Amino acid sequence: MRAARDRLLRLVFRVHRIPGVARGSRHVLQFLFSRMSFAIPVQRLRETPALLAFHHPQPAYPLHILLVPRRAIPSLAELDPIRDAQFLVDLITTVQSLVAEFHLEQRGYRLIVNGGQFQDFPYLHFHLISEQSAS
Repeated sequence: MRAARDRLLRLVFRVHRIPGVARGSRHVLQFLFSRMSFAIPVQRLRETPALLAFHHPQPAYPLHILLVPRRAIPSLAELDPIRDAQFLVDLITTVQSLVAEFHLEQRGYRLIVNGGQFQDFPYLHFHLISEQSAS
């Protein structure tokens, strides 16, 4: 079951790379994250009305967590600090709780957001990563 979920999620995350589909994929992702998050096949670590946090389906680090707003925000440059205030509060409190849960203060961690040419996914998201595996 988990393998099927992981394959489905990888497919969703790859769809945007198909030429001509990237623009429309943002709308599909917005719908999924805002109205159908229960159907996204991921192991949820945290879920609020404004945010969804889950393990990355294709982790590049021993600990690799994605934090995604439910509202479609194309990039950090388009984040509205007033309209998206609840997301920002949820982001900080969620990161703090995940840092504590996974003992990242001792292990070391980074919170990353990519933009421009480095953002390969057309939807604002943050990566909470640690290069050291859990002991």
